Amino acid sequence: MKNYILSELDSEALDRLCRRPRLDYSAILQQIEPVLSNVESQGDAAIRHYTRKFDGIEPDEIYIDPMAVEVSLTDEVRKAIDTAIANVERFHIEQMTGDLEVQTMPGITCSRVCRPVERVGLYIPGGSAPLPSTAIMLGVPAAAAGCPTIVLATPPDQNGRVPDAVIYVARRIGAAGVLIAGGAQAIAALAWGTESVPAVDKIFGPGNQYVTAAKMALQNSGAMVSIDMPAGPSEVLVIAGPDADPDFVAADLLSQAEHGPDSQVVLVTLPGFDMAKLEQSLGQQLEQLPRSEIARQALRHSFSLAADRIEEAIAFSNRYAPEHLIINLEDATSWSDEIMHAGSVFLGPWTPESLGDYASGTNHTLPTYGYARMYSGVSLSSFQKSITFQEATRDGLLRLGPTVETLASLEGLEAHRKAVSIRRDKITSES
Repeated sequence: MKNYILSELDSEALDRLCRRPRLDYSAILQQIEPVLSNVESQGDAAIRHYTRKFDGIEPDEIYIDPMAVEVSLTDEVRKAIDTAIANVERFHIEQMTGDLEVQTMPGITCSRVCRPVERVGLYIPGGSAPLPSTAIMLGVPAAAAGCPTIVLATPPDQNGRVPDAVIYVARRIGAAGVLIAGGAQAIAALAWGTESVPAVDKIFGPGNQYVTAAKMALQNSGAMVSIDMPAGPSEVLVIAGPDADPDFVAADLLSQAEHGPDSQVVLVTLPGFDMAKLEQSLGQQLEQLPRSEIARQALRHSFSLAADRIEEAIAFSNRYAPEHLIINLEDATSWSDEIMHAGSVFLGPWTPESLGDYASGTNHTLPTYGYARMYSGVSLSSFQKSITFQEATRDGLLRLGPTVETLASLEGLEAHRKAVSIRRDKITSES
């Protein structure tokens, strides 16, 4: 990790530190365009072709009913998944909001109601390890929101199957089916639909650059599909106070670094923190990690920043807008109100980011790449849409009509004005 002193950096230098590596989606979009087009026109046949080409697998089925698949999990794994589901469900159900009704003036009533997104597609990355945690984080709020159709998509394992843990979660959330495919072809299948796979209205889930590019392309296509949020490599920013345990801090940095070589970890230290012990602990823990080489690559483009005061550290964090923010201070909660831009925040020495990744209850599908400045993480509302209603009485129309007529005339929209005046004239003539 490169080391900097905050007080020695000007605004331009800080902006450079906050700037994530540029992702050239134009080149990627050119690569995936034939995939998206072929899935649209050829359906299941294209899915089978690309799964064979990219994964070297040709599964017996590409879309399965999770209830028809036997799963074999140890009691320990089953209990862990059940606990995570319970906590995530409890936290997300509490986010349910009631319908809103307001009388904005006498005779004018406005209301707002929430409805679930009817069909949602949940992309669950595969690759080197199954990710049932992502199935939990996306599937549980989808079910809690009442989405009638939930479809999962995940790459096949080396045997052409979906991992039992992912199937188990799919069963628990009442998924309609699981598409055994990954990459851009899976996103295209969810967006366009195929002979086997139902088209969805909104696609959720993280993935590699091809998955991200496919989501971005298809939300601007004739598929008429929306996505959860833009996505980039995973990241964490840790603020370490003088009493922070270097072993804890090293573990937190590495827990993000092992995600991928393009992950970024940032450490902001306060006076008194033992950087020498941190470096020692990083080296020792790295040697014990199965994904140590991946973590090393991530650390090479990560950095640490020495701040003089907690206020400066938090100001930099808000400027950086991290996906995950860990405040390793004994009095971390007292600084909560100062956090303006972060995907999810972990307070105090006993709250590793891993808790939120798996089972605390908050969602781990979060804005990366600085998008925490304007996006929220996935929540119950991500699986809902709202509809507004309004109703005017005769008296309400008489009261509000002149205002609308004036504004419509101001904008030169005569038909708008007449839609009001014709009613007002009718009421007046009947009086």
